[in-house]
Amino acid sequence: MGHYSEAHICHCLSLLSTLRRNSVVTVAGSRRKTGEEFVDGVMGLAQGLLQLGLQSGDVVSIAAFNSELYLEWLLAIAYVGAVAAPLNYRWSYEEAVLAMEVVRPAMLVFDDSCISWYSKLRRNYFPSLRWHVLLDSSLDLIRTSNINVLTTEAITKQYLRDASVDYCWAPEGAVIICFTSGTSGRPKGVAINHSAFITQSLAKIAVVGYGEDDVYLHTAPLCHIGGLSSALAMLMVGACHVFIPKFDAKSALEAIGQHNVTSLITVPAMMADLVSKFRGNDTCKDIKSVKKILNGGGGLSVALTKAATKLFPQAKLLSAYGMTETCSSLTFMTLYDPKIDQRKLPSVEQTRGICVGKPAPHVELKICVDGSSDVGRILTRGPHVMLRYWKGSPAKASAESSNGVWLDTGDIGSIDDYGNVWLMGRANGRIKSGGENIYPEEVERTLLQHPGVTSAVVVGIPDARLTEMVVACVQIRENWQWVNTSTRDSVAEHMLHISSEILSQYCKEKSLTGFKIPKKFIVWKKSFPLTTTGKIRRDQVRGEAISHLQYLISHL
Repeated sequence: MGHYSEAHICHCLSLLSTLRRNSVVTVAGSRRKTGEEFVDGVMGLAQGLLQLGLQSGDVVSIAAFNSELYLEWLLAIAYVGAVAAPLNYRWSYEEAVLAMEVVRPAMLVFDDSCISWYSKLRRNYFPSLRWHVLLDSSLDLIRTSNINVLTTEAITKQYLRDASVDYCWAPEGAVIICFTSGTSGRPKGVAINHSAFITQSLAKIAVVGYGEDDVYLHTAPLCHIGGLSSALAMLMVGACHVFIPKFDAKSALEAIGQHNVTSLITVPAMMADLVSKFRGNDTCKDIKSVKKILNGGGGLSVALTKAATKLFPQAKLLSAYGMTETCSSLTFMTLYDPKIDQRKLPSVEQTRGICVGKPAPHVELKICVDGSSDVGRILTRGPHVMLRYWKGSPAKASAESSNGVWLDTGDIGSIDDYGNVWLMGRANGRIKSGGENIYPEEVERTLLQHPGVTSAVVVGIPDARLTEMVVACVQIRENWQWVNTSTRDSVAEHMLHISSEILSQYCKEKSLTGFKIPKKFIVWKKSFPLTTTGKIRRDQVRGEAISHLQYLISHL
């Protein structure tokens, strides 16, 4: 049990129940809640969870689309000293089970988003699960289940507003376990405490400039660290939250127009989709209500930055660099500010990698270099760093330095004389595509299961929309033939054939999540380049893949 002087993410509730008592603070479809109603929802859930028997330190997994109920659940779980472990609704059944095996939840809260794999889960015994809770719907499929499924409404119906229930802390102050894939591709549970979330939120409030007048559109899923940390920042300032179940450009633009949204966060793929969708709308020239946009999950290209400033001419556009293990953003960089002459913004020549700006006020960074070079592994320490990987997570290959204080980000870069951080690449070959982390080893293992593939190397190549596009370089077995649209009809009947479409479908059948499936396949007709210790030279494969695709484009 913690002490009252310790940080707790539910501190924000007093602001919402007083200053924002009669103001609308959440909008989800036709549902609108005032600060008082939202806090009542959190308190009702907290009391109901205690009555059920949920204990301090118990883990509650949530698999659901974004909504105000999701946010209430996160706060209620924290209020009673339990730990939330959001699951990605885009996961396959196999991925969800791997994550649940890591955290062993006492409760699973779910909605329609994961019903495809939940129906499979409920037929299999999961020993830690004591409660199944339906977040916000009534499904015929659940009614026929022999599992006793609770609802949010049933848990909160005993709520007594005058009951004296105070918030608690889980052991170590853990509050949320956020999943990120490990080098093996298996989900790793990153345990983050209250202090990290509050410190991160205060940094976003200070740097981006969030306030109580903001109307914030939830574009990022609440299972992602960016969506979680930004949501808490908005709760802390008493802003209004606008929810769409999941991001798509049409819904987002409609919500922005309908609710006069002032702030949102993006990854490059989201921004590209917003720009593309808006270009097809001849009724408007730009969107003036949006004043603050924070982009993460990869840098915006020059072209996309220009397009974004035309679409949102009144918005301050910032980019952030961070990771789950550091509770989101480590550095911030202003790309555009309508209140400042662009000539007065710091100029950074992109000559030594990608500039990601300066560290947040609470973040300490250093470069661990070998020899005389100023380029090395980026290390960080401070209140933002995770507690640890949750028990049951795969071993964290070189996640921390030998003294156990500095966290190794796994990125390679440098810091210049002005304090700017420059990224050169990812030490472990991790691919960042559409805001998602993809580990090539997982994709390679799936491809190698196909009988026609003898070897595969998966790399990320630059892409204006996704930041990096997943490309698979494959070697084909001798008695197999690669086919495409132009050669398919001429394949000899006795030949076994393989193609991009066949491999893509195979990945789907093997339950590889959609964003991990390669967008391009290259037939590799020579040996893959190796280091002196026999490891694949991914950088060299990546360079040759880029050259090959550029050649194909130039000869179309």
